[in-house]
Amino acid sequence: MTTLLLVLLGGARVTADARDGPGRFVWPLEPVPVVSRPFEAPPGPYAAGHRGVDLVASPGAVVRAAADGVVVFAGRVVDREVVSVAHRGGLRTTYEPVSPSVEVGARVRAGDRLGVLVGGHRGCPAAACLHWGLRREGVYLDPLQLLVPLRVRLLPH
Repeated sequence: MTTLLLVLLGGARVTADARDGPGRFVWPLEPVPVVSRPFEAPPGPYAAGHRGVDLVASPGAVVRAAADGVVVFAGRVVDREVVSVAHRGGLRTTYEPVSPSVEVGARVRAGDRLGVLVGGHRGCPAAACLHWGLRREGVYLDPLQLLVPLRVRLLPH
């Protein structure tokens, strides 16, 4: 008799709410951008790391909400403009540097315009990069996992 071992690969750790189903999150840029720098989890809360992903685009590119939510911040942080959106399941996405076209308290749907990308993101190999971040309850996560459909593989055991 052969026993099958179920192995889950992909974004299972960051799905916001299983009731929302797959495809709930979308890319914040169109067309699908090149990732110039991936997420690098810091080893501790105050350690170095890259708490998001950098996506290559052109200055002025429209930045869109990755999922339904409420804008909780739209303004300047030190030397750059940032937009943050709270989503179900305690998730929060951030987008920078973005000149916002939304205000705090606005309800957005996946794909809605948040603003336009501003050039000058430090470390970007192109004219502009969107730094896209994801947190749940203060813990930084890889936002690309939101886009990867859950893959199920059956392996012989």
